[in-house]
Amino acid sequence: MEFNLSQLDALVAIADCGSFEAAARQLHVTPSAVSQRIRALEAAAGQVVVSRGTPCRPTAHGERLVQLGRQTRLLYDEARAELSSQSAVEVPVAVNADSLATWFRDVLAEAAGWEATAIVLHIEDQAYSQDLLRRGDVLAAVTSNPETVQGCGVEPLGALRYVPVAAPALAERWRGESGPQWQAMPMVVFNDKDDLQDQLLARRGVRQRPPVVHQVPATDDIYEAIRLGLGWGMACLPQARDDLASGRLVRLSTDVLDVPLHWQRWRLQAPRLLALTEAVRRAARAHLSRQ
Repeated sequence: MEFNLSQLDALVAIADCGSFEAAARQLHVTPSAVSQRIRALEAAAGQVVVSRGTPCRPTAHGERLVQLGRQTRLLYDEARAELSSQSAVEVPVAVNADSLATWFRDVLAEAAGWEATAIVLHIEDQAYSQDLLRRGDVLAAVTSNPETVQGCGVEPLGALRYVPVAAPALAERWRGESGPQWQAMPMVVFNDKDDLQDQLLARRGVRQRPPVVHQVPATDDIYEAIRLGLGWGMACLPQARDDLASGRLVRLSTDVLDVPLHWQRWRLQAPRLLALTEAVRRAARAHLSRQ
């Protein structure tokens, strides 16, 4: 079976946009052209690759071709960029919000000096970013799961360390005779997937969340909410270190939670992907805890 790049691009565009019409707008062609390319792709594959629902989604066979399409596009764009200074190579990457707010910024600083390279970030919890790799949405990801996605390589990066913190006034208000009143003190979480606070509560023998749980789904904003006294939360140590030193935040206990991080990427010998991997390794060595 043979696939051409325009067919794979059409499938990737449908996966990204959710419809043939939106994919056509992204590719600057007609919906009929997109439909023809998908039919040709399905004929070559001998399989249905797009579920024609609302929204349209790649089938299980189609998801594998989406991966192929993104990988092929990266290699094609890199070759074209070497011949033309007007082309930019897109490198889609998944990273969790706390990493992006701390150590991964060194990676972005390095990428700022790369010619004709566009980093496309997908913000996803480190426990779920492997799904983006499996679907082919990204070519590399920061994950907490060492299990290797088929077609990828994985390596440990170190651990992002979290500590329980609160504003001094909140900590004092909810201080009991033997320490913080974990079962009652208001708590701040990132979203429904954020279970770091629950892990700390379980370690402290508390099986239920307190009555008041605030949800702030942005890393900088959740950290600011903790600093303002909205509730206590697990803060990554690189972000909280200065405020702990100045007394603007206090640690509620000596507990630490280390979240091990791994770097997974497709096994492509693409120069941009290799450069990104080296930048990730350097940043991780500089900032992450060694377990």
